[in-house]
Amino acid sequence: MLNLDELSPVAISTLSNSKLADELAGLKPKGLSIVGKTETENIGVEKIIKNVLAVPSIKYLILCGKDSEGHYSGNTLMKIFENGVDNNNKVIDSKGRKPVLINTLKEEIESFRKNVIVINMIGCENTNNILDKIEELRKKGFQIHENINIKSAENKAHNTNIKTVTALEKNPDNVKLDKEGYFVIMPEYKRKTIIVEHYSNNNELLHIIQGENARNIYWTIIEHNWISELSHAAYLGKELTLAELSIISGNKYVQDKA
Repeated sequence: MLNLDELSPVAISTLSNSKLADELAGLKPKGLSIVGKTETENIGVEKIIKNVLAVPSIKYLILCGKDSEGHYSGNTLMKIFENGVDNNNKVIDSKGRKPVLINTLKEEIESFRKNVIVINMIGCENTNNILDKIEELRKKGFQIHENINIKSAENKAHNTNIKTVTALEKNPDNVKLDKEGYFVIMPEYKRKTIIVEHYSNNNELLHIIQGENARNIYWTIIEHNWISELSHAAYLGKELTLAELSIISGNKYVQDKA
């Protein structure tokens, strides 16, 4: 699959239509994170699961294009969301010849089902209709989902000797500055609104963003390219969520040092 934008919420499988995948990749529409074909009901489907889980911003998976004859990869993906898998990792009620996901852990499959919303456009090969759906989903925003460590999951499937790494404390003063600046988050408890001030690294006020929830503010900042470091994006998402929770609970919010 082609990876276009790691901060966008939409993934697309064009199933057996590789030409459609190339066309969409060439257009690079806003909101599209990854796109590619999926021809088989086993290895192809497994690649979709792992590729989607590897990009935490992906919230939606559009299935479009003609389903692959005999393999029915599109039908298999739909059945994963509807029914899951049995004890042998066989997709329940799939029309595919051998819909067994032998290289995928059950926790990966469950994370995929839990955190991703499938959009059934199987059979649609109209580029404009697909672009309209991408735009519709982009406007809904996205939610960072639980990110399974794919490499660790693969090791777990084949090797029980997994090395545990202890997370080290990071001095916030040594964190790389974001060239786009920094953000000051201020909950307005009476108005139930979050105010965010965006400053340059020279302490010049650049923008003021306000909204009722963390998701919409986060998406607005990402959409305007006001953040350039992934670590800063992760920090901002966490702090915005804490600010929103403080408004709900009434507890005082204090922004973490970063």
